[in-house]
Amino acid sequence: MNEPQALVAFAAMSQETRLRVVRLLVQAGPDGMAAGAIGEALGGATTSRLSFHLTHLEHAGLIQSRREGRYIIYSAVYSALAGLVSFLLKDCCQGHPEICAPAVAALTCACEPALTESA
Repeated sequence: MNEPQALVAFAAMSQETRLRVVRLLVQAGPDGMAAGAIGEALGGATTSRLSFHLTHLEHAGLIQSRREGRYIIYSAVYSALAGLVSFLLKDCCQGHPEICAPAVAALTCACEPALTESA
């Protein structure tokens, strides 16, 4: 990710609703969420208001949409979010990895792996 892309991404997330949408979609995982479910999770955001914010995030490359029947499903673009974090931390330690250690530790996934059913 380069500086102009990072600026667009940060600008897109510099608004409360859009930041909440990105965090919600990160939590939803790769399956994403229908627009209506996103609106409900945000406390009943109106369709036009939500559409405005989703379009802004999609143009910034942070989320993507796909049609499933009559629903539009939105999901986070994890590679773009990872690129943004990488952009921020790219030159952080300047030869001193202990400086970046807390930031890297914070990025460790806290999710429990999905249990697979044994046959």
